[in-house]
This record gives sequence, structure tokens and C-alpha cells, in this order.
Amino acid sequence: MKKRRDPFQAIADPTRRAILVLLAAQTMSAGAIADQFDASRPTISKHIQILSECELITSKAQGREIFYELQIEKMAEIDRWIEVCKRAWESRFKQLDSLLETLKES
Repeated sequence: MKKRRDPFQAIADPTRRAILVLLAAQTMSAGAIADQFDASRPTISKHIQILSECELITSKAQGREIFYELQIEKMAEIDRWIEVCKRAWESRFKQLDSLLETLKES
């Protein structure tokens, strides 16, 4: 049984974010991904496992190799959540700007 993880926990790690950037450009094998980092292959394998458990990437066997690809739909869910937060922050910053402008005029 797969252990499910929080995708936000997964993207909090800089190595996992870098793996996602690599996979955004192309489908890659675990070995090709690991070659891009100074970390050991087991370490990169663990990062790949976490991303898979969060359903941010999927795997497909081709012969003896397993290739990984980015799950755009899952990344879009994260993007929508960030957009909601961004709108809230922008609204609060506008209110703060307005208050500061009022104070400055006083």
C-alpha cells in the first residue's frame, strides 16, 4: 500500500523542486535524474519515491528502465491554491498601502 504524503511537504524540499523542474522539461529515468545531482542515487531515489507518493510524478516502465514524468494536473492543483493565497495577500497589501497613504497625508 502506498503511503500518501502532502504535496506541499514534497515541494518544500529544494532537491524535489529541482527534480520537478527537470521533469517539466522531459521524461527521465531515475539514473538520468540522479546524474543531475551530487547526492547519492539512493537519496535521489527516496526523493523520487516521495514525489510519486504525492502523485506529483508518475512512472512508466520501458524495458528494464523506469521513466518518470511530471503530473501537470496535480501541479495545477498546487498552483490554484497558491493563486487563492496570492489574491488574499495582494488584497491585504492594498489595504496596508491605503492606510499608509492616509497616515502620510495626515
